[in-house]
Amino acid sequence: MPSARSVPSLLPSSPTVEDLVRHGAAEFERAGLAYGHGTDNAIDESAALVFHALGLDHADAEAAYARRPAAGDVGRALGLLRERIERRVPAAYLMRRMWFAGLEFEVDERVIVPRSPFAELIEARFEPWVDPAAVRRILDVGTGSGCIAIACAVAFPEARVDAVDVSPAALEVARRNVDRHGLGRRVRLLQGDVYAPLADVDRYDLIVSNPPYVSDEEMAALPEEYRHEPDVALRAGGDGLDVVRRILAGASRRLTPGGVLVVEVGNSDERLERAFPHLPFVWLEFENGGGGVFLLEAGTLQE
Repeated sequence: MPSARSVPSLLPSSPTVEDLVRHGAAEFERAGLAYGHGTDNAIDESAALVFHALGLDHADAEAAYARRPAAGDVGRALGLLRERIERRVPAAYLMRRMWFAGLEFEVDERVIVPRSPFAELIEARFEPWVDPAAVRRILDVGTGSGCIAIACAVAFPEARVDAVDVSPAALEVARRNVDRHGLGRRVRLLQGDVYAPLADVDRYDLIVSNPPYVSDEEMAALPEEYRHEPDVALRAGGDGLDVVRRILAGASRRLTPGGVLVVEVGNSDERLERAFPHLPFVWLEFENGGGGVFLLEAGTLQE
């Protein structure tokens, strides 16, 4: 893909798709937009919106770049680029969709935009930390759009997945995504805080969570794009650990004897280490970038 540096902003009278993408990237750079909701640079953000506006397939990007869209299509693409600048809203909300672990999800401002490194773990079926053939029950705490729960259900076709969220509005979006992927029989959506909606007998081979973990101080410093995401899905108290503490407190009682807990805490990782110095956190590494995800085995939590 072309570089975002020194991108010309003037459009020819009959622009190609590449002209539109370059123009959008130049305008994004000029406007000082922030990224981090599926892309990390102006070119990729512009390309996502232009391809969406024109109904193009990213798999055919090389051929698509040379096309000259009709005037009406050009106007639609420019309008979407302009809206991205004027509203400072993440591209995923403008497109009403996002991809995660190779799957497409419907998203809007009731849920955060899927972007977790969990996708890499799910596609690897959490190996070598779990035996995929032994996983029968999975719990996703703070499911939001349902992307992690649904991707887990696809990766573990023999497993049943419970997906919990405190927000009824988020669960409405999750329900649409569960139905979209035809997983209503294996993914159960539950409304409540952390483990509250679960039955006393519920135990899981794998508990996963991308919970709120942003501190109050970090929330105040976030770019405007993040203000479009639900506050309840990001903010987690003075140190960003309010929800993680509740997850840790009840995890040993919810895991099977050989179960595993995997939680994303992002930049709160050092604060978590200081708060729980006795826990042997395993910090996972990712080939595709990202971090701040720990793993704990049931045995270490019980000890």
